[in-house]
Amino acid sequence: MTKSYRKDYPRPQLVRESWVNLNGSWDFLFDDENAGETGRWYEAFPADHRSICVPYTYETKMSGIGETDHHENVWYHRQVTVSAKDLAGRVLLHFEGSDFETKVWVNGSYAGSHRGGYARFSFDVTAFLKEGANEITVKAEDSMSIEQPRGKQRWAKDNFGCWYVQTTGIWKTVWMEAVPAVHLERMKIVPILKAGKVALEYHVAGDFSADDLWVEAVVEFGGTKIARSSAAVTRSRVKDTISVYLPEEMPWGIHPWAPQHPDLYDLTVRVRKGNEILDEVFSYFGMREIRIEEGNILLNGVPLYERLILDQGYWKDSHLTPPDEQALIDDIDKIQAMGFNGLRKHMKIEDERFLYWCDVKGMLVWSEMAAAYEYSDDAVEEFTREWMEVVRQNLNHPCIITWTPFNESWGVPKIKTVERQQEFTEAIYYLTRSIDSTRPIITNDGWEHTISDILTLHDYEERGEVFFDRYADHLEEIGDCQIYHSNDRSAFAEGYAYSGEPVIISEYGGIAFAGGGEGDWGYGNTVKDEEEFLERFDTITTAIKNLPYCSGFCYTQVSDVQQEINGLLDADHNYKIAPEKIKEILCRQVGIRRINER
Repeated sequence: MTKSYRKDYPRPQLVRESWVNLNGSWDFLFDDENAGETGRWYEAFPADHRSICVPYTYETKMSGIGETDHHENVWYHRQVTVSAKDLAGRVLLHFEGSDFETKVWVNGSYAGSHRGGYARFSFDVTAFLKEGANEITVKAEDSMSIEQPRGKQRWAKDNFGCWYVQTTGIWKTVWMEAVPAVHLERMKIVPILKAGKVALEYHVAGDFSADDLWVEAVVEFGGTKIARSSAAVTRSRVKDTISVYLPEEMPWGIHPWAPQHPDLYDLTVRVRKGNEILDEVFSYFGMREIRIEEGNILLNGVPLYERLILDQGYWKDSHLTPPDEQALIDDIDKIQAMGFNGLRKHMKIEDERFLYWCDVKGMLVWSEMAAAYEYSDDAVEEFTREWMEVVRQNLNHPCIITWTPFNESWGVPKIKTVERQQEFTEAIYYLTRSIDSTRPIITNDGWEHTISDILTLHDYEERGEVFFDRYADHLEEIGDCQIYHSNDRSAFAEGYAYSGEPVIISEYGGIAFAGGGEGDWGYGNTVKDEEEFLERFDTITTAIKNLPYCSGFCYTQVSDVQQEINGLLDADHNYKIAPEKIKEILCRQVGIRRINER
């Protein structure tokens, strides 16, 4: 656990002491006639409202409503109390996630809006507040459009395939914080492992033109001060580089972050005017490097074999919203107990507290954007804007080792042959790299790759010997697009070819087991009992492990989700199979020497 940790704090890499959690009971209304704005509900919320428990959406049981029909417009309202001390600086209202377009009024005045369901957004609401009681009113608009990023949310009346009940409106924490007039707005933390340094980029809000204004950083490890540095503030963006290399601390001079030893440095940042501290925030970082070399993925210079599991982040009674912080911790613990060293967070930008605990516990993460399902100019614009918000929001987390903006050609359905769609994925690749050049990027996970740092393949073959024969001696053929998956998809889009990238089977398995009722499903034939499950799981997993050029795999999936019953955990996130039985298969050594064995 880091020095910065505060239970339930929603933004764990930039922590202040002064904050108010606004989760809990809010007034709530459906607005099927879209009458709320013309009726000025933000000035006087209707008396015939009902209650909802934020941050759970009305579709969930934990919201207190549990109605799954789609309502395009929903409204929220509550009172908050603000002190004169808070109003001496600035007051920020934060939404960790609200799907899809969110409009906010404070005391009847319009504070702003945001489009996109997955990234954090904030408003400076100081000008609209008064001392004492204040009214906050929120309208969320969410359509069934497949041009907006929606991930696994259905766009039809009923669930189908692997798409589930939609998520409408506020689904992550809402909170307020009081900050000084001059304060740290955000920062970018980039570890430089080989140099034993960390590069810091601060973004300062307020009157940063004042004389004698500084940003000071103090780095600690295990309670021992490692370094202190300061940089003058002459504009809103300030850069500094700090050495954390101390040979007397370790033989290598630093404490690297890795799954076996997820060491984290504590970071305190202060904005100073002379000797006066204007703002103080607490954070942390991990010293680690992820890079690709000669067909291998290297973590801190050592070949990494990735044992990943697909994690959709759903819970039975709260859907995309975790029931509480402990539920996030429990999932990570169970995933590790089964022998996985990482996860692919699928079609969702998870609660940032989850990433914090992955940092602390050493869980590797692939961060994947929620997909749209149609290609258009509007879809390109919506996706690009929100993906950039997500990357900037989460890039400081050392657990994230891979960015995955696209999956299975969703949102780019003609990418195999249409240059315009291919160019879109290339643009996202380079745009992501322009912000973060420290991680590999997989542009279209599963098949029909364009430019990509890793070649990933999805294959739900249920017979291990067939799986092995399909790939064992065919690395060059994969590059020539001659190998086709069981769903007849090629590895590369037309015009692209294999050039030595690491290969990962990033979806496989998906074995349906236990509880299958009408409409329930998994991949392949449903197994009848634990023995049959373990035999199939063993043969296909071992087949992948025996591929000499393969750098890892990702099993589908963590838990059952609504009609999809292929989880290793059930819908209540309880084990279906004893974790040690899964771990024995995952971690058992195979009889060949891999090119990238640790």
